[in-house]
Amino acid sequence: MSSHSVLSPVVGTDAPDQHLELKKPQELKEMERLPLANEDKTMSANLKYLSLGILVFQTTSLVLTMRYSRTLKEEGPRYLSSTAVVVAELLKIMACILLVYKDSKCSLRALNRVLHDEILNKPMETLKLAIPSGIYTLQNNLLYVALSNLDAATYQVTYQLKILTTALFSVSMLSKKLGVYQWLSLVILMTGVAFVQWPSDSQLDSKELSAGSQFVGLMAVLTACFSSGFAGVYFEKILKETKQSVWIRNIQLGFFGSIFGLMGVYIYDGELVSKNGFFQGYNRLTWIVVVLQALGGLVIAAVIKYADNILKGFATSLSIILSTLISYFWLQDFVPTSVFFLGAILVITATFLYGYDPKPAGNPTKA
Repeated sequence: MSSHSVLSPVVGTDAPDQHLELKKPQELKEMERLPLANEDKTMSANLKYLSLGILVFQTTSLVLTMRYSRTLKEEGPRYLSSTAVVVAELLKIMACILLVYKDSKCSLRALNRVLHDEILNKPMETLKLAIPSGIYTLQNNLLYVALSNLDAATYQVTYQLKILTTALFSVSMLSKKLGVYQWLSLVILMTGVAFVQWPSDSQLDSKELSAGSQFVGLMAVLTACFSSGFAGVYFEKILKETKQSVWIRNIQLGFFGSIFGLMGVYIYDGELVSKNGFFQGYNRLTWIVVVLQALGGLVIAAVIKYADNILKGFATSLSIILSTLISYFWLQDFVPTSVFFLGAILVITATFLYGYDPKPAGNPTKA
């Protein structure tokens, strides 16, 4: 009895201690994992919201500043949009070279080798970018024409037709298959844009905005939509066929873009440049427009991996709403009508519907 009374406390106390010692490392690991998982989820959510903010800021600010810079009445000559396109291409090249330099571990020798190997030693690969580059240069010039003749809100909504052109070129060039929701969204999109372009009574009576300039702006946007769709799908096809980085491809695009742009300056604005200089009419606002145009695409390329289709839909919707409000209250060049609002709602709905990816029921998610 005495031996049992002595031993039992020992057994009673030792067993739980051993059990705790066995469980402790496993419990500690699980406890350590929980904060890390929560941190990852928080960081991912923060990056999504940050990317949403950047996408909205870029798309809205570029359109509004470009429109404002083209309609602002100042003394002296207005800046030439053809030169602004060239300067934007050169800035894009510089930004991409810096990004390649960063990827090359900030080594000038490694940067030189990458540029030599990927661009100079692959002339045929580089030449492939001449076609989309020429189209992008045309598109960038057309955007200036469009925003010189259309208010920012109408432009923003109408330019969403690039979803339609991109879809059609994806089907024909990349053999992509669109679902029922995608085709339905394209029909809604076309209907919405038709409503937005429907002339209001104020536009019919307005002397400031002639039918001719409205037509020029519309044609510029529609041509830009087709060029954007084709060039975007063509560029996607090239990226899939080769393993070169996006930054290298953008350097090649910028190189050809600046050449085509300079040709445009010489053909259309050669006399004005020789008379008043290449940077005539440039001011702080002009440089903001140029920088936004140059870095906008790169910013989107950098954040797009954190943005899913729904987030891009939100960005487009917020951008349209902001453009409408700022055009009405600040630029005061636009009076929204009920028909415009109906068209804008249809376009926003189509944007979300096109990005909607229904998952089949009962399909287990793969880890």
